[in-house]
Parts: sequence; C-alpha cells; structure tokens
Amino acid sequence: MKVQPPPANRAHEETLDPRDWADARALAHRAVDDSIAYLRDIRDRPVWRDMPREVRSSFETPLPRLSMPLSDVYREVAETVMPYPMGNIHPRFWAWYMGSSNFTGALADFLAAVQGSNLGGGDHAAAKVDEQVVNWCKEMIGFPRSASGTLVSGGSMANTVALIVARNVKAGIDVRELGVAAIEKPLRFYGSDQIHSCHRKAIEAMGLGNGALQRIATGSDLRIDLNALGASIAQDRMAGFQPACVIGNAGTVNTGAIDDLQALADLAKKENLWFHVDGCIGALIAIAPKNAHRVRGLEHADSVALDPHKWLHAPFEVGCVLVRDAAAHLASFSVAQEYLEKTTRGIASAEWLYEYGLQTSRGFRALKVWMALKEHGVEKFGRLIDQNIAQGHYLDGLIALEPLLESVAPATINIVCFRYRPPGLDEVALKRLNVEIMIRLQEDGIAAVSDTTVRGKHCLRVAINNHRTRRSDLSLLVREVVRLGREIGIRDEAESN
Repeated sequence: MKVQPPPANRAHEETLDPRDWADARALAHRAVDDSIAYLRDIRDRPVWRDMPREVRSSFETPLPRLSMPLSDVYREVAETVMPYPMGNIHPRFWAWYMGSSNFTGALADFLAAVQGSNLGGGDHAAAKVDEQVVNWCKEMIGFPRSASGTLVSGGSMANTVALIVARNVKAGIDVRELGVAAIEKPLRFYGSDQIHSCHRKAIEAMGLGNGALQRIATGSDLRIDLNALGASIAQDRMAGFQPACVIGNAGTVNTGAIDDLQALADLAKKENLWFHVDGCIGALIAIAPKNAHRVRGLEHADSVALDPHKWLHAPFEVGCVLVRDAAAHLASFSVAQEYLEKTTRGIASAEWLYEYGLQTSRGFRALKVWMALKEHGVEKFGRLIDQNIAQGHYLDGLIALEPLLESVAPATINIVCFRYRPPGLDEVALKRLNVEIMIRLQEDGIAAVSDTTVRGKHCLRVAINNHRTRRSDLSLLVREVVRLGREIGIRDEAESN
C-alpha cells in the first residue's frame, strides 16, 4: 500500500524573509545613506568615547522572545552601537595595528552575506574568488603560483596553520596518526624575543609546550641576533633536541623591526629548518615601491602569514597563510569524509577548501579583498604603505625636535615608540604619567594610542596603519601629548603639595 505524504499546511510554515520587501528596501537604503554619512563625517566625531550608563545597561536586557519591527532594531543599532566604536577607522586611531577598513570592503561584506556562500569549498563563484585572492597574495609577496594557501580569520590563525605544517614536516613521524608523544627528539622552534604572543599559543595548542619555543635575543635594532640563533641551534642539537623551525619577523608588533629575512632564509637552508615568516605587520611592504627592499628574503620562506585586514584595509576579519609546499599543506589538514566526497560534476566537483585549515565552515572573506583590489589596483595600496611609513618617519622627526619627548626605539617603518619625559622623574613615575596621557587622549576623543615596554622602558606606541591619517594629525598628536603632560604634571605637583 502506497503511503501518502501529509497534507501541506502553509499556515504553519515560517521564514526569516521580510513580510514587506518594499519596507525592507526602504530601510536598507536608509542604512546605506547613514553608513556613507558615517564614513564621510568621521573626522567630526571623537576617535573613541565612553558609553553612558544607560547605553551599557541596554546590553544587559534578557533574551528577546517575541519579534519587533526591523526599523526599531535598526534604531537601537544607530543609537547604541554605531556612536561607540573602538575607533580603528578614525584618522587618529593608532593604537595597536588594525588597518582602517574601506567602504568598498564594507559593501562587499554585505554582498557576501546576502549570497551566503559557505567557503568550505565546492564549485561556485565565491570559491573561485577565494582562490584568486590567495593567488594574488602569492604574487604580491613573490611566492610561486604552485604554492598553497588559504584565507583564515587573521594573523594568529595564519601563523598557527603554518606552524602546524612545519611541525608535521619536521617531526620525522606521522604526527596526525601517532601524536606528539611519539616524536623521538623533542622539537625546537626559534624566534626573537619580540615575536607575537600568538606563536606561544600555537606551540602550546600543538602539544609541544611553551618550552619548545626558544626566544632569541635581539640587538640594539631589535632584530634577531643571528649569532645567538646559531648558537642556540647548536646547543639544542648537542642536548638531544630537534631544531625544526625558525620564525622571522617581517615587522614586530612592538616596534616594527624587520629581521634580516635573507640571512634567516640562508641559515634555515643550511640548518635544514623550516623558515616561517610572520608578516602580519609588514609582509605587504613587498608591494610598496619605496620600501619593498626592507622585506627582501620574504620570497624564500617556506610559509608566510599576512593580514589583508591591515595594510590592504579590508574590514575585519581576513588573514592569509601561504605555504610553499602545497602537498605538505594538504597533508596536514586533509580528512576524508563520506559526506564530503568529490564528484565529477555538480557542486562537489571542485576542490574542498576546508582541507587546508581547521575550519570546515568558512565565511566569504575574499570578496572584500577582491573588490577593493579591483577598484583601486595593487599599486595604490603599495603607495599607501609608503605613505604610512613616511608618516612614521615624520612623527619620529617631530619627536626629535621636542625637548620634552623621547624616542624609545628606532622607527623602522610605521610604528613609533616614544614617551613624554620631563626631567626629574624615575621610571615608575614616567610610566604613571604616560599612561595617564594615553588615557586622557582616548577619553577626550583626541587620538587613540597604545603603550608597550621596550628594553625596560615604558612608552607610548603609535602604529600608523591608516589610509585616512594626515601629517597634520600627527602634528596635533605631538602638541596634545606635550599639553597633557604639562597639565598632568602641574596637577600632580599641586596634589603632592
């Protein structure tokens, strides 16, 4: 007897699509108009401002159970979210190292979300855009077309993926099958004492332990000491360890120092080490006509991590990892799944991109990079990098001319470390004073700078990774730091009396 399907009852079938597409269109147009005004008038707003108590409390309401009009939801966004950003797209945001986004990239993220493709792979246009952006990244840094690569969330994940491949290649066993406990000689990875914290997290997550990451001393230029590196490798071999990988910095996060990448490439080849370059700060200097020489040797790396959401100014988030040995990259992550078998035709007839990283489901990150590069061309992005580096040197020059300011580290590229230093204060008092200056700059909406410590000296840190910054902004920063320093100093003196 043939079983009949249950009767369709459309009254109980729901959707998330708008009930009235005309209303949705009107609200979307309003949102676009507001967004354009938001970017157009960005200089008229403070870089950052603290949220009032009532705004903070609005984010503590219970889970919404029933629906509300989209226009009301958008009103809440306009009133409680958009006026209180971190500030990184503002011309005077120089805290940390983030890039400053661009309108085309924001539009691309909207289009990518509308299309809604999953970039785990398959035969569709979004996957082809993804592959093309990875190929363009190879071309930008001088990697061969035969190399492998994938887009990830950012630099931390890009570095992690690369170091996993390095571990697997140098372990001498099938780590994926047997685990790190089966490695006969404990592996050693090497990087300067200025490397980013993500490398420690990666080494720990790989099961090797923090002790497997050897921090090598840096010289006065804050670049890795090659003699100290060579000595550490020799000592580890004598002690029964297996040197596996050296991590070079194409721009440290603290000061922007760039290791001698060519010399590291030569040393890695001689010592049979994997050569990885953390290029999340400065790998893309390779496309800057006046400064590309600073990253010479990058093209000889076995793997490179870079961040299009920094000097390509893509909206967050998008990172990229490139691996010279495509087979080693695939072998580190490929997993055969019965529900993801490849077919000769149809959606599953193309490569599964998820086999090159840790994510199976992936967003369409590539479109914002693809559209911006199509619109502006890579040469313009290269000029913008040169512009930021020139601005960094300009700020360093202003600091040198101001008696109350002190440079703390060489300004190699676009990161400038300095502090307000009146006479008669010890290091503890100088730190307290400069932290207060930093916070006042933020609270007053003047500028956003961060702080760090270099060679035991606490300082302010300005990372000019912003296509909207002008030299007049940097002149303003110097004036305001000196003004605030004097005001705070007078206040502190009055309080002590």
